[in-house]
Amino acid sequence: MPFDRISVDPRKMNGEPCIRKTRLTVRRVLQALALYPDRAELQREYPELQDEDIRQSLGFAAAMLDDSILEVKRV
Repeated sequence: MPFDRISVDPRKMNGEPCIRKTRLTVRRVLQALALYPDRAELQREYPELQDEDIRQSLGFAAAMLDDSILEVKRV
């Protein structure tokens, strides 16, 4: 999945991934999704946030997670 709405600039927001070169970070979008599960309420709070921004934020976060299987040693 291409993340054409996610930008990373070391001079902006300490290099955190941001939405469309704004100061709205992917981290903040994820936090807002947890706080405002109702999309209408979320978009009232962040009117500049588009559905595709939300979709790419979720996809970007998922892509950053390691999907390896860890072996658990029983004691």
